[in-house]
Amino acid sequence: MRRTMIFSAVIAAVTMPVAVPAPALARHETYTGRDGRYHYRCKRSSGRTGLLAGAGGGGLGAAALGAGPIGIAAGVIGGGLLGRHLDKKHDAAQNRRNGC
Repeated sequence: MRRTMIFSAVIAAVTMPVAVPAPALARHETYTGRDGRYHYRCKRSSGRTGLLAGAGGGGLGAAALGAGPIGIAAGVIGGGLLGRHLDKKHDAAQNRRNGC
């Protein structure tokens, strides 16, 4: 139990400084929409913010459930993949609403 708590604290300490500046990197660029014109609100996401947030949440969630090192690693990987997917889907839906 003690080892799991130390491992989850290390993951939180490593993930948090990387995840905090990510919104500062988000910027709206101009991209060509379906109509051939440039749109200010259109953006193409790499999913980096969702990846980091999902990985942190998955790792901490697995640690809170008492998983071992393999379970925590699986939580980090699974959470990262799910977070990236949801981030990209959100941006695609937002672009559809904006006519991109």
